[in-house]
Amino acid sequence: MVDEKLEPIVVKFPLSGEWCAINTPGEKTPSHGTDMFGQTYAYDFFQIDWNDEGYKYFDKPKFLSFLLGVDLKDTFCWSQSIFSPFDGEVVEVSDGIKERNPVHIVRDLSISIKNGLFLKAGRNRDLNNVLGNYIILKNGDVFSLIAHARCNSILVSAGNKVYEGQKLAEVGHSGNSTAPHLHFQLMDSANLLKAKGLPCCFKDMKVRDKDSWKKIDKCIPKKRERVST
Repeated sequence: MVDEKLEPIVVKFPLSGEWCAINTPGEKTPSHGTDMFGQTYAYDFFQIDWNDEGYKYFDKPKFLSFLLGVDLKDTFCWSQSIFSPFDGEVVEVSDGIKERNPVHIVRDLSISIKNGLFLKAGRNRDLNNVLGNYIILKNGDVFSLIAHARCNSILVSAGNKVYEGQKLAEVGHSGNSTAPHLHFQLMDSANLLKAKGLPCCFKDMKVRDKDSWKKIDKCIPKKRERVST
């Protein structure tokens, strides 16, 4: 769970529509099992089939996903817009990393494990195989990382000023991704090799409570909790 000693920083949710978190500090910290790369309070957001009890992220029969994989265009959140969580400046951008198509859970998980085992990095760009296409933003002493974006979807460059809610890129399946999703985190440095994670919450959100929506001003989504902007 989020460290109660640290006050979560309030930012705009970087997506639109209904989402759920599969990795979230609302469930545990570090949310990804490690403090490395400033990931302590990181989120992974997916769109899923809410009629399925698991995390079905595609519009095809389940058995086909294990046999043939799922085409990116048949996943719910691929190419969904990603927005800036605050007013700030673009510090770093990396684009052009190809996505694996179709999505195949066994292959993609194997690649993620291999990337983790053989990772050697002295700078952020050495993490491309892990991060995929990414953006780092800055607002004062707070930095944000947006990772796994769709190849060639990033609309900003280093040095650009951005405003809260501005479209930056699209959700993709690049880097250490087992399915199209957004990896989002706040941290205290643009240098991922030294950064420490910072907790954050999202303003003006709605959470599904049985058959109705409940407005939450400072939302820290729990695992598989149905949230909406």
